[in-house]
Amino acid sequence: MMGRVPSVAAKRSAAMIFLYTDFGWSGPYVGQMRAALVARAPAGTPIIDLMHDAPAFDPLAAGRLLAAILPATLAALPLVTIPAVFLAVVDPGVGTHRRPLAIRLSGKLGRPVWLVGPDNGLFQPVIHDTIATGGLAEAWEITWRPPVLSVSFHGRDLFAPVAARVAEGRDMGDWARPLAVDDLADDLAGAAPSGERGEGDTVGNGRILYIDGYGNGWTGLRPTGALDGSVAPDARLWVGGPEGGRAVEPARTFGAVPQGAAFWYVNSSGLVEIAVNQGRADEALGFTLGSPVGVRAPYIKL
Repeated sequence: MMGRVPSVAAKRSAAMIFLYTDFGWSGPYVGQMRAALVARAPAGTPIIDLMHDAPAFDPLAAGRLLAAILPATLAALPLVTIPAVFLAVVDPGVGTHRRPLAIRLSGKLGRPVWLVGPDNGLFQPVIHDTIATGGLAEAWEITWRPPVLSVSFHGRDLFAPVAARVAEGRDMGDWARPLAVDDLADDLAGAAPSGERGEGDTVGNGRILYIDGYGNGWTGLRPTGALDGSVAPDARLWVGGPEGGRAVEPARTFGAVPQGAAFWYVNSSGLVEIAVNQGRADEALGFTLGSPVGVRAPYIKL
C-alpha cells in the first residue's frame, strides 16, 4: 500500500538561515559555521550563503549593505511566512565586552525575521528601516554560553547555536535577557546624514561600501522616493579618486550607455551603484573601498 505523499508545506523546515559575513571563502571558517548549524538546526533547514565578502572590519558599511540586501532577498522569495534567520558576523570586537544579540523584526518584511550577531552597530541600519516603515524590533542579549567558547570565533561557537535554536521556532527563554532597542550600540552616532552633498560623506552612506566581482561600486546612497533616499534620477554624481574625482551621469541600465562608458544606476538591492558598461568601474574611475561619493562637489577634475 502506498503511503500518502507529503505536501510541499509539510516538507518545509521551520525557517531559512542566511549567512552574512566578512570571512571570505578561504580557510575553515564558513565550513565550520555551517557544520555547527547543520548539527543543531531542524533536519532539512536551508542554509544560504548570502554573502561572505561583506565590508571587512566595518560594521557600519556592512550594516548599510545588509539593510539593502535583506529586504531585496526576501522580496524575491515566494509569498510564504516561514521565518528567516540572518546570522550576520562582521565582528572586529570579537572576544571583547561587546554583547551578542538576537533581534526579532516584524512588519512589512512579509515574515518574521531574526538577526543574530554582535552588538556593534551592524544591525542598526536594518532596525532603523524597520521602525521607519512602521515595523517592530525586539532585542535580546544572548546570555547562554557553550561549554567551549573560542575568544575569536563566536560565529561558530555562539551565534550558530542560537541561530539554530530560533530556526527551530523556539523562543529565547533562559538563553537571553530582553534589551531595549535604544540601548543597543549605535556606531551610526556622529555619521553625517545619508546623501550629504559636497565632497561626500566618507563616514556614512556617501562612499563606496562594496566593490563586486565586476568592479562595480555599491554606495550607501538611495534614490529619492526610497526610504531616506536623496539622489534624484537626473543627479550628476561625483566619485572621489586619485586625481581629484570624476563626474558620473545617470543611466537606467548597462545597455543604455556605450561600451566602456561610466554611469550610475539603482541596482537590484535599491542602492546607487557606480558602473561601467562591460568594464571595471573601479579601474576606470580609480575608486577604492571608502572613496567618497557626492551628489555635488565644489570641484570636479574632468
